[in-house]
Parts: sequence; structure tokens; C-alpha cells
Amino acid sequence: MTDTKTIPTVRLRPKAEARAIRHGFPWVYADEIVSDRRTMALRPGTFARLEDADRRPLALVTVNPSSKIFARVMERDAEAEVSRDWLAQRIGRALALRERLYDAPFYRLVHAEADGLPGVVIDRFGDTAVIQPNAAWAEAHVHELAVALAEVTGVEHIVKNGTGRARTLEGLPEETVVLTGDVVGPVPVRMNGAIYLADLIGGQKTGLFFDQRENHAFAARLARGARVLDVFSHVGGFGLAALAAGAESALAVDGSAAALALAEKGAEASGVAERLATRQGDAFAVMETLAAEGERFDVVICDPPAFAPSKPALEAGLRAYERVARLSAQLVAPGGYLGLCSCSHAADLTAFRNASARGIGKGGRRGQLLHTGFAGPDHPQLPQLAETGYLKALFFRLD
Repeated sequence: MTDTKTIPTVRLRPKAEARAIRHGFPWVYADEIVSDRRTMALRPGTFARLEDADRRPLALVTVNPSSKIFARVMERDAEAEVSRDWLAQRIGRALALRERLYDAPFYRLVHAEADGLPGVVIDRFGDTAVIQPNAAWAEAHVHELAVALAEVTGVEHIVKNGTGRARTLEGLPEETVVLTGDVVGPVPVRMNGAIYLADLIGGQKTGLFFDQRENHAFAARLARGARVLDVFSHVGGFGLAALAAGAESALAVDGSAAALALAEKGAEASGVAERLATRQGDAFAVMETLAAEGERFDVVICDPPAFAPSKPALEAGLRAYERVARLSAQLVAPGGYLGLCSCSHAADLTAFRNASARGIGKGGRRGQLLHTGFAGPDHPQLPQLAETGYLKALFFRLD
């Protein structure tokens, strides 16, 4: 895949911070690169040797002149070669961690830069895996990735999910295809005592949100014998976990009829179908209707989409999170529990917590913050890259 004798060289500008790269920062932004005609003509996904302003080698990188992230560090050794064996080694290292963490092969197998594969997300569903090649180099070499993945893990069915905002920022087209094997129908996934059905072809992201596993488990501890409201439920996330833990009932609310149908099938497979109800519609409108009907629940969980995926969307996103908190707080019975989640990169924990607190207060409620949850350990982070810590979950007890 790379040939160190022929790969091009790109160089940092004199004022760029070379120490950040030496200390492990994985990205070089477009305004940090000497952008001459030759550099800007490089094909997206090209491997290159990165040098500092004094022409000292820094790293082997992959470049994309069409992206704000101009270069992604592949190896600290600028003379390293990226090959299928190199890909297999990275996947094998990621697999060893997940096999130590989980008894069954259902998890995020590769979490991009933190697992040494920049821009690559791989979720595993038993003998099936979904690859999201969210960087130009990964798109160009997705078949090599698939071969290495199959060799290391033994998966027989591999889907390429080429959708999402990250690919748009890289200038990549949207495309979802089966690369190897055959994927027919939703895949059953056991988590936290429940069975979920993941649509790997037509569902959101890779079909299931493994990142919420630990937060589902915490909410389930609060839900024994409780009436539960799961808003923005997707395929039953919090609701099915709560029912498996002994909740009296759960109402799942989502805008997608297809997602709620999978939640119902998951409840049937879990043996709790008689305790799950669903309501399709706009989540804000449904919460307002439930409040008008005088409904109250012992546990309310809201896991909305990313309202603030970027800095320009931050202000509007925080207002949306505040509104979610205000409406949902009004639906919690006295002494009950409220869980509020955010998967927005641009909204850090402090901003999200403050918006949630404002919303709870405007809803006429007062609460204790019991627990703050994050993505599970199959979603590791680079300490130099705070943006990867996207998921936040706040759990309150309300008076």
C-alpha cells in the first residue's frame, strides 16, 4: 500500500506546532501545511512523509487536501510501510482489548484514531461486521481493510456503511454495500439481558449504539418495578434494558416506525413484549402530549441525536438540549429518575450539564445529579484528542 521510496513529502509551516505531533496529536490541519501547488494536487488518501519546517521527519501520514484535517498520522516512524499485514496488526491489537472486555463478539472493534486506524470505525455483530471508512485513505483501501478484518477475526459477512457527516467533511460519497458474504434481515444482539435487533443495512449508523451499553445498564438499575419512558428510543435502547431488569412497563418513543418495529421485535425476542408499548412521532410533540394527558413515569430517559454536531450549531443545540430537559422533567414522578444524553462533539460536558440543569429548573423541578456516564471501554479515546469523548449521559433524581 505504501512505498517509502516514492511517497511524497509534506511540510509544516514554520509557525505550526511540531511538538504536538511528536507528543501524539494525530491530526494536522490545513492551515498548518505548506500548501504549494504540488501538495494541493495530491490525491485524497495519499500516504506521505510529514516533515517539520526544518525538514526533520515527523511521521507517516495520509493526506486529504479537500479536508480541514489535511493529514492524519498513521505511524510515528516516517519510514514505516502500511500494508495488509500492518492493517491486520492494528485490528489484532484492537481485538485483543475487546476480547478481554467482553464475553461475546458484539462490540465496537475499532474506534478510529484511538485504535491506530484513523477515520475507521468497525462494529462487530458476531460473524458480521460493519466498516465505516470515514477518511479518504480508508475509503481507497476498504477492500484491504475487509480482507485483514476477516483474517484476524474470522467474520464472514462485512458491510461497508459509507454514510454520515464525517464522510461529508472528507468529500466522500454516501454508499452502503455488502463487501463479503450476505446480510439478510436484522441481526440479534444480546446486551444487558435484552435482545436487540440491529438493521445493519438500513438502520442508523452501523445499526446499533454499542456506546450506550454501560449507560443502559445504569438506567436499568433504577428501573426495577418502574414505569419507564424511553424517548428517542431507536430500536429500544434504554427501554429493553429496563424491562430485562424488571421494569413494570416501558413506553418507547421515536420518529422512525422502522426503528420502533425493531424495538417491538426485540421485546418479543426478550420475552417482554407484553410490557412494551411504542408511540411514533416527533419526540418534543409526544412529550408535550404526555404532559397534557397527566402522564408521569418513574424513570424517563432521553437519548436524542446530535443537536450540536459542530461549533456553528452549538448555541442552537444547547437550546434543544435545554428544551428536552424541560419537557422530560415534567414527566418524572416525584422521587423519580431522569436520564439525559448527548452525543454532540461540540457540546462539552460542562455546557451540556448546564443546559440540562437550566431545563430541569425551567420545568419546575429540582434534582440531584447521581451519575455521569460516557461511552464504554470499546470506545477508547486518545488523551490528546478531546473531541473523541462525544457521549455524555447525566442521571438525576428529581424531587
